[in-house]
Amino acid sequence: MTAQQRLATREFFGIKLGLDTIRALMEALDRPERAFLPVIVAGTNGKGSVTAMVARGLHAAGLRVGRYTSPHLVHLRERYAIDDRDVSDAQLEAALQSVFDAEDALLARGTLAGPATYFELTTAAAFVLFRAAGVEVAVIEVGLGGRHDATNVVAAPWAAITSIGLDHVAHLGNTLARIAAEKAGVIMPGATVISGVTDEEPARVIADTCAAQGAQLIRATDDVTMEAAEVAGEMTLRLATPRRAYGPLRLSLRGAHQAANALVAVRLLEALEDAGVGGGVDAIAAALTDTTWPGRLERRTLPGGVPMTLDGAHNPAGAAALATWMQTSGFAPVTLVTACMRDKDVDGLLAPLLPLATRVVATAVEVPRALPPDALATRIAALAPGLPVQVAATPAAAMAAASAGSARVVVAGSLFLVGAVRAWLDDVAAGRDPA
Repeated sequence: MTAQQRLATREFFGIKLGLDTIRALMEALDRPERAFLPVIVAGTNGKGSVTAMVARGLHAAGLRVGRYTSPHLVHLRERYAIDDRDVSDAQLEAALQSVFDAEDALLARGTLAGPATYFELTTAAAFVLFRAAGVEVAVIEVGLGGRHDATNVVAAPWAAITSIGLDHVAHLGNTLARIAAEKAGVIMPGATVISGVTDEEPARVIADTCAAQGAQLIRATDDVTMEAAEVAGEMTLRLATPRRAYGPLRLSLRGAHQAANALVAVRLLEALEDAGVGGGVDAIAAALTDTTWPGRLERRTLPGGVPMTLDGAHNPAGAAALATWMQTSGFAPVTLVTACMRDKDVDGLLAPLLPLATRVVATAVEVPRALPPDALATRIAALAPGLPVQVAATPAAAMAAASAGSARVVVAGSLFLVGAVRAWLDDVAAGRDPA
């Protein structure tokens, strides 16, 4: 069994918050997380996009940069990038094997109470990979929350918190203040923190945490003028910060919500520049214009020529941003292909999207948290009586159903679904049986 195959057996162990296991792994691996400067990015929505932009900007400035994100869409390699390129299978296999060797030794000594989770193992592998590659700076996306997330073992002196919304309420709390407190757990003593949070209650929690930790808080919107224009779904941005002016620049990531993400990324890159890490107008501009981020308003074409958009929206705020883009870009009405996790606010996620659909294909991905397609169809029918709903057992079957029509297609509701559809497209393009 390869290390990646062994990792796959941990996928269904569930979520475990806490740093004891990851700290033990780091100690056993000779502290790989101390081999580079860590920059951590937390938030409800936008953290993946900001992570990608910041990593691109630092690499454009001439630094050797690692990027760690989650989840992946098709292959585990996607979680790990060095200088904007996914790591190889051989690199990943070696790193994971090192992590499993360390875990085996800790379990044999009784140091661990039980096996590490999937996310703890993938996070440890990231730091091993980055040390082996001689990474100077690593930009790390928080998986869930912040305070007890395995990524927080890095104790980053630089952090961004993109936004606060209601998501993962079973683990993080059911109010914006509680969720903000969990995400603010990435704020270390003396750190520099960029906040894109504008809602009063969570913004106050972040400010209070910064004050308690003696951290410098930079509110992304303070002393900034920004002009954003969206034409046919594409964003152009003109921005002036206390340091310099940028633009007009065409953002490589689509959607009006990316203007706010770009602002957080710019302010974080400028703060790093102030400390002598990267920077420069050209490098920061590249962060906005050259970043690619699959599965986020990603435009594709179905085999028959029908336009399709894939988006990882999986909570109400993400769905609202997607709906806004669909309206402003003219990419509606559509056939909506959707799958949702049972622990999500399914009604809140679907509500902005259903009015823009002429029919819906409800499906499910093969993960324990998936809401069965029949149950999903029932929720859709209750929210939008009269809207045609078709049930498909698998994403491949859902895409076959969607391809039978001539309407534009939007795939949304889960990043797992987006990954399954991207794999389906790859199979079709290669002439393989997508079933």
